Amino acid sequence: MKKVLSKHQDSENSTMLPEYNFQGGVRGKHYKAYRKGHTVKIHKSDGTTVVQYFKLEEGAVLLEPDIREYFPDSKAVNNALRSLITLIPEKRRKVVKIKQKRNILKR
Repeated sequence: MKKVLSKHQDSENSTMLPEYNFQGGVRGKHYKAYRKGHTVKIHKSDGTTVVQYFKLEEGAVLLEPDIREYFPDSKAVNNALRSLITLIPEKRRKVVKIKQKRNILKR
Protein backbone atom coordinates (compact mmCIF):
# COMPACT_ATOMS: atom_id res chain seq x y z
CA MET A 1 0.00 0.00 0.00
CA LYS A 2 1.41 3.37 -1.00
CA LYS A 3 1.50 6.06 1.66
CA VAL A 4 -0.34 9.28 0.93
CA LEU A 5 1.70 12.43 1.53
CA SER A 6 0.16 14.95 3.85
CA LYS A 7 -0.38 18.55 2.77
CA HIS A 8 2.48 19.59 5.05
CA GLN A 9 4.92 17.29 3.26
CA ASP A 10 3.79 18.52 -0.16
CA SER A 11 3.97 22.20 0.63
CA GLU A 12 6.52 24.41 -1.09
CA ASN A 13 7.33 25.95 2.30
CA SER A 14 8.60 22.63 3.67
CA THR A 15 12.19 22.65 4.94
CA MET A 16 12.60 18.99 4.00
CA LEU A 17 14.76 18.81 0.90
CA PRO A 18 13.92 16.29 -1.85
CA GLU A 19 17.25 14.48 -1.41
CA TYR A 20 16.38 13.52 2.18
CA ASN A 21 15.17 9.94 2.09
CA PHE A 22 14.10 8.16 5.26
CA GLN A 23 12.44 5.13 3.64
CA GLY A 24 15.02 2.71 5.04
CA GLY A 25 14.99 4.29 8.51
CA VAL A 26 14.33 2.23 11.61
CA ARG A 27 12.47 3.87 14.49
CA GLY A 28 14.25 3.43 17.82
CA LYS A 29 17.40 1.98 16.26
CA HIS A 30 19.72 3.76 18.72
CA TYR A 31 17.35 3.84 21.70
CA LYS A 32 19.13 1.23 23.86
CA ALA A 33 22.58 2.69 23.18
CA TYR A 34 21.32 6.19 24.03
CA ARG A 35 19.89 4.94 27.32
CA LYS A 36 23.28 3.43 28.25
CA GLY A 37 25.01 6.76 27.67
CA HIS A 38 26.59 8.72 24.88
CA THR A 39 29.61 10.88 24.21
CA VAL A 40 29.52 14.30 22.59
CA LYS A 41 32.69 15.73 21.06
CA ILE A 42 32.80 19.49 20.57
CA HIS A 43 35.48 20.67 18.16
CA LYS A 44 36.32 24.29 18.94
CA SER A 45 37.65 26.84 16.46
CA ASP A 46 40.99 27.03 18.32
CA GLY A 47 41.66 23.36 17.48
CA THR A 48 40.83 21.93 20.90
CA THR A 49 38.23 19.24 21.46
CA VAL A 50 35.96 18.98 24.49
CA VAL A 51 34.52 15.54 25.23
CA GLN A 52 31.40 15.26 27.37
CA TYR A 53 29.73 12.01 28.46
CA PHE A 54 26.01 11.93 29.16
CA LYS A 55 24.07 9.18 30.92
CA LEU A 56 20.53 9.20 32.22
CA GLU A 57 20.30 8.93 35.98
CA GLU A 58 18.97 5.74 37.53
CA GLY A 59 15.20 5.78 37.36
CA ALA A 60 15.07 8.58 34.77
CA VAL A 61 12.32 8.27 32.19
CA LEU A 62 12.28 9.79 28.71
CA LEU A 63 8.96 11.33 27.72
CA GLU A 64 8.00 11.55 24.09
CA PRO A 65 7.37 15.07 22.72
CA ASP A 66 3.58 14.75 22.58
CA ILE A 67 3.51 13.75 26.25
CA ARG A 68 5.85 16.58 27.29
CA GLU A 69 3.26 19.11 26.12
CA TYR A 70 1.00 17.99 28.97
CA PHE A 71 3.66 17.35 31.64
CA PRO A 72 6.17 20.20 31.77
CA ASP A 73 8.03 18.94 34.85
CA SER A 74 8.51 15.93 37.12
CA LYS A 75 5.96 17.22 39.63
CA ALA A 76 3.21 17.13 36.99
CA VAL A 77 4.20 13.60 35.91
CA ASN A 78 4.30 12.33 39.50
CA ASN A 79 0.89 13.83 40.30
CA ALA A 80 -0.65 12.20 37.23
CA LEU A 81 0.88 8.83 38.01
CA ARG A 82 -0.23 8.98 41.64
CA SER A 83 -3.80 9.56 40.49
CA LEU A 84 -3.53 6.53 38.19
CA ILE A 85 -2.19 4.34 41.00
CA THR A 86 -5.51 4.73 42.81
CA LEU A 87 -7.17 3.02 39.81
CA ILE A 88 -5.00 -0.10 40.13
CA PRO A 89 -6.71 -2.88 42.09
CA GLU A 90 -5.43 -3.28 45.65
CA LYS A 91 -4.28 -6.87 45.00
CA ARG A 92 -2.00 -5.72 42.14
CA ARG A 93 -0.52 -2.93 44.29
CA LYS A 94 0.50 -5.45 46.98
CA VAL A 95 2.31 -7.60 44.38
CA VAL A 96 4.22 -4.56 43.11
CA LYS A 97 5.24 -3.57 46.65
CA ILE A 98 6.53 -7.10 47.36
CA LYS A 99 8.62 -7.06 44.15
CA GLN A 100 10.04 -3.64 45.08
CA LYS A 101 11.09 -4.92 48.51
CA ARG A 102 12.81 -7.95 46.90
CA ASN A 103 14.74 -5.67 44.54
CA ILE A 104 15.90 -3.50 47.45
CA LEU A 105 17.10 -6.58 49.37
CA LYS A 106 19.04 -7.86 46.31
CA ARG A 107 21.12 -4.69 46.17
